[in-house]
Amino acid sequence: MYKSIKDFAKQFAFKPLVQNARRLRKHERAIIIGMGGSHLGADIAKLLKPELEIMVHSDYGLPHISSADRKKTLVMFSSYSGNTEEVLDAWSVARQSKLSVAAVSTGGKLLDLAKKAGVSYVELPNTNIQPRMALGFNVLAIAKLLHEEKMTRDLSMLALLLSPEAYAGTGKLLSEKLFGKVPVIYTSARNRALAYNWKIKFNETGKIPAFFNVLPELNHNEMTGFDVVPRTHTLSKNFYFILLKDKNDSLQVQKRMSVLAKLLKARDFSVEISELSDKNPYKKIFASLLIADWAAYYTALSYGVEPEQVPMVEEFKQLIKKK
Repeated sequence: MYKSIKDFAKQFAFKPLVQNARRLRKHERAIIIGMGGSHLGADIAKLLKPELEIMVHSDYGLPHISSADRKKTLVMFSSYSGNTEEVLDAWSVARQSKLSVAAVSTGGKLLDLAKKAGVSYVELPNTNIQPRMALGFNVLAIAKLLHEEKMTRDLSMLALLLSPEAYAGTGKLLSEKLFGKVPVIYTSARNRALAYNWKIKFNETGKIPAFFNVLPELNHNEMTGFDVVPRTHTLSKNFYFILLKDKNDSLQVQKRMSVLAKLLKARDFSVEISELSDKNPYKKIFASLLIADWAAYYTALSYGVEPEQVPMVEEFKQLIKKK
């Protein structure tokens, strides 16, 4: 895991090659099918360019596609291993429905199916890292398949701009503050994908519970669960709030975040403000994710757990295979 984080910026030197490119026209909208770490690239692409008509589907089958949208829609299948059950199920439905499809994978059944069907696909480098750590490869491939050439070029620049080890100290310090605590990550609705990524890094790498939500919605419900009184103190005392603050958020949301931090501190909660401040929007997002990576990595070490593998996921997969 240490090497995966340290070498993360090198992923942006990857030049995705679209096979069967002649079969891939530009579509008005895309549905990206993926589970776990394999849909994170789509989430980040949407964050980087909100006007993209992207829908992420993390389930069996396909979402409803109206007859008017069928020809406008590209259904993209993202599975790092190529063997994800839900993605392969959705592939069957899409092919039966004769929809335009493309694939992103390192191999497995998905890549075999894409090759056999002669559809467009990008084969990711198989560097034996966990899917959640292949975010650079994944978002580049998705941008390329979406014909987002400027995004592809801007992402490629991160190979030079990002220095993962520069964020290790910040991440380690945060992990020390988090020891014995459950992180709750809050941010704006526009940065939802970022907070979600933070959460799963603590889950998968740190092997601890972690939760996220977004403003302003949480101001209307979730925060009331932390209006601590003596009889509920034991339920709340171990939560540690991490607020991802972005100066590009609306002034109303920035004000809400400041007031929320004040209210939480007044109720004796620990609150960490993590500023998203780099002028380069691409670097800003991935610098924040690297802080999360290091924090989750050092969290795992502090509890004496292995940060790389996800044994409960593998156990679950084996159990659902049994008849």
